Amino acid sequence: VGCDRSKNLVDICAEKHFQAFVCDALSVPIRSGSCDACISIAVIHHFSTAERRLATIHELARLLRPGGTALIYVWAMEQEYKNQKSKYLKEKNGSKNNEKEMNTGTAKRPLTDQGPDNSSQDSAQSDQLLNGLKDESCSAKPVADFRLPVHTNRTSFHSQDLLVPWHLKGGTKKKEESVDTVLVPGGSKESQELSPIFHRYYHVFCEGELEAVCRSLDCVRVQKSYYDQGNWCVILEKL
Repeated sequence: VGCDRSKNLVDICAEKHFQAFVCDALSVPIRSGSCDACISIAVIHHFSTAERRLATIHELARLLRPGGTALIYVWAMEQEYKNQKSKYLKEKNGSKNNEKEMNTGTAKRPLTDQGPDNSSQDSAQSDQLLNGLKDESCSAKPVADFRLPVHTNRTSFHSQDLLVPWHLKGGTKKKEESVDTVLVPGGSKESQELSPIFHRYYHVFCEGELEAVCRSLDCVRVQKSYYDQGNWCVILEKL
């Protein structure tokens, strides 16, 4: 059984005869202790505060029966780990100039607009959870002017909190939409049209950060913590 915030993605699942429903990861409408296993892939890094990320993991644990397991994947700050580049960095495909045109700039979106939970108390909670576990290679710089940097695709991360461009191919842009647009290079007239670019929020995790958040919950124990192709991963067991 699957769930997603996007109705369109859930509709695709229905067309393929899969069981799926629309919901929020912070409040899943499933009875507590009713799942043998849960997976959360590329979800938790979209929550903008440490408090929300912790609440999402707690909700995941609530669904599990005692002895049940959960697998969590989040995007890693370290896209080059143990002298090995991730698949994400390797897939440049010679389109550097294209990506730079699409992804440069800084989004004028204050961090305080992300939600009411973004406070100094939240930052203190995050620091306490890490408690020195941050790796020296994770040299993320704080956003001093309270604006989120826009990431350049297929490059290393320079900030833990950032916006990643999503280029909507073949999309149509309404007049009232305030999204960035770029001219898509190509041979045909159809490809020479303006397509919208949406910016998605990410909090990329440093080494040890996801594990530290999980260990702060009394109801689970960490079975395994590992790195996999640009992601930090944890396997939890419900106590």
